[in-house]
Amino acid sequence: MLRGAVRISGAKNHALAAMCAALLTDEDVILTNVPEISDTETLGDLLRSLGAVVERQPGGRMRLNAAGVNVFEAPTELITENRASFQIMGPLLARHGYAASAPPGGDVIGQRPIDVHLSGFEAMGAIVSRQNERFVAETPRNGRLKGARVFMDYPSVSGTQNVMMAAVAATGHTTIVNAATEPEVQELAHMLNAMGAMISGIGSQMIEVTGVNSLRGATARIMPDRIEAGTFAIAAAMTGGQVEIQDAPVPVLDALINKLRLAGARIEAGEGCLLVAGGNDLRAVSFQALPYPGLATDLHAPMAALLTQASGVSIIHERVFDNRMLYVGELRKMGAEIVSTGSSAIVSGPTRLHGAHVRALDVRAGASVLLAALVAQGPTVIDDVYHLDRGYERLDEKLRALGAGIERA
Repeated sequence: MLRGAVRISGAKNHALAAMCAALLTDEDVILTNVPEISDTETLGDLLRSLGAVVERQPGGRMRLNAAGVNVFEAPTELITENRASFQIMGPLLARHGYAASAPPGGDVIGQRPIDVHLSGFEAMGAIVSRQNERFVAETPRNGRLKGARVFMDYPSVSGTQNVMMAAVAATGHTTIVNAATEPEVQELAHMLNAMGAMISGIGSQMIEVTGVNSLRGATARIMPDRIEAGTFAIAAAMTGGQVEIQDAPVPVLDALINKLRLAGARIEAGEGCLLVAGGNDLRAVSFQALPYPGLATDLHAPMAALLTQASGVSIIHERVFDNRMLYVGELRKMGAEIVSTGSSAIVSGPTRLHGAHVRALDVRAGASVLLAALVAQGPTVIDDVYHLDRGYERLDEKLRALGAGIERA
């Protein structure tokens, strides 16, 4: 049973894109509320390898300066550690006319094609080729990208961010059709506008960008992480505890709050704060993991852990990634009655979970087994917790402060 208060860190997916955006200017970019997670560390190493200055400062502050960037090919050993690293392509291409990168790494959660990135660059006049393990994009005869109408085959968050960063320095007007509407995309657009970009349609599936000749430095605060907030809300509900979630991005958590209330959790939502308490008996609920404003795919696996403790049969449909079900086998090791059929999972509950030796197979699958361990009988050992460190800042410390019996070996 978790009790107490927890403060939410900055959002991983916003911070990583904002760090890449610093490549668009010679001036200082100051980011605040940057989470201290391994993904921001590896991306910082990548930016330094290009010639940028990346300085961590106290209190979650980071200074970036790309005036000295003179390398436009990302080292393969760094790009494959972090999927967001591919978002250096748009800024480098727009500003320097050339960028090269291996396919990005990150979680193995299914097809996340980079075609939407590359086709967007091509629509703006870039020449894109595959040279050995690298994708190379360059503007013809050292020219600039040209504004165009870019249709995205699906509303990719990283693809929208990458194409948007390329478009702000292109000549003319760009329309991104079927753009992602996630809050992290919106926050990046606001940051780019603060740097001198001209972006409208923010939050819609039609983003309009008028290119500018140059961008300036800016200061931007990284939004609170909605996935971390959701993970703690789920943890409070499934353990029957009561947790005050501080600095929660309440306005973007509608889908989760709705499902938790339907499952029997008691939730009081205020400005920047959620008070979540577990009900006496959790009830089965079904949901689809969808692009925003639907329930986030990153909360699919944690929600599945909660539903193992709910009375009845819950059905989950994954509509974003085709291999999000890696957590299923690990929960089954702990006694969960859960089966996956293609992109769907069927959870029967409540089940008495028991401790087991399991693995964190990706960031969110790791969160799922960790949440299950909080209610399991006996000790659980979780291997490969480096995945959790990629997306959650000091997760073990925060859970201990709420009363969880957890230690890092």
